[in-house]
Amino acid sequence: MRERRAGPRAGGIPLRAVVPNAITALALCVGLSGVRFAIAGKWDLAVTMTVIAAVLDGMDGRIARALRGQTRFGAELDSLSDVIAFGVSPAIIVHLWSLQQWPRFGWLFALAYAVCMALRLARFNARIDVEDQPHKSAGFLTGVPAPAGAGLLLLPIFLWVASDGRWEWLRDYRLITAWAALCAFLAISNLATFSWGSLRLRRNIRLEAIVFIAILGGALVSAPFETLSFAAIVYLAFIPFSIASYAKVKRQRVRAAPPLPLGEPVSALETERPARRRRPPASAPSE
Repeated sequence: MRERRAGPRAGGIPLRAVVPNAITALALCVGLSGVRFAIAGKWDLAVTMTVIAAVLDGMDGRIARALRGQTRFGAELDSLSDVIAFGVSPAIIVHLWSLQQWPRFGWLFALAYAVCMALRLARFNARIDVEDQPHKSAGFLTGVPAPAGAGLLLLPIFLWVASDGRWEWLRDYRLITAWAALCAFLAISNLATFSWGSLRLRRNIRLEAIVFIAILGGALVSAPFETLSFAAIVYLAFIPFSIASYAKVKRQRVRAAPPLPLGEPVSALETERPARRRRPPASAPSE
């Protein structure tokens, strides 16, 4: 009788990884459902689906780490889900809401955003094993992450719904084309942005933070679109501060670095040293 192999089958998914991967797939379905509601003209439900997808996207990684169900399959599925939920779906929603008023060229700006989001996630996957990542090692992200990028793109719709459709000027395709171009640039840029995972609260303000989170949760229930608009505007306003904060960290690293050997230029040291790679991780955080 042949002995059975003790280990899992090659290419199989561990049982503990089923739950986080199912949540990732659910985020994809919810995000894509926003297109269905956009086609029906239910704009509040369309953008709500994207927000729910962002919440699910933030949950799957934490559940995977809690269950020790992190796999490379889950990391790849997460990126594919992000492309659909935060790249393709918001682009179509914005096109149906405003950009289709510019029949010949409006669709190009929606495509540009979706392509830039796909390029961002492809860059993230390509650099996932590279150790030399200055932004990541300092606790920053490179560019605006996918869920935040989708929230920024949908900000005009948040404001329009919050005004009960009175601010019709927000649907002007000339405004939305420029806004979509800006969001696409932020997604693929090399700008340093704050990472939520690296934030650490001081001991003396933790109670205040709990109160603030509770109030924010109540605001989301009572005035959801006003609160989402406020959150997106605050996030956008914090980008210059994140850039300045990373520049400060970069200067501190330069001062703390050991002196270079005499007679050897900096460019030679940087170009001759190959990028170090580490062993592929079980999974990676969402971008």
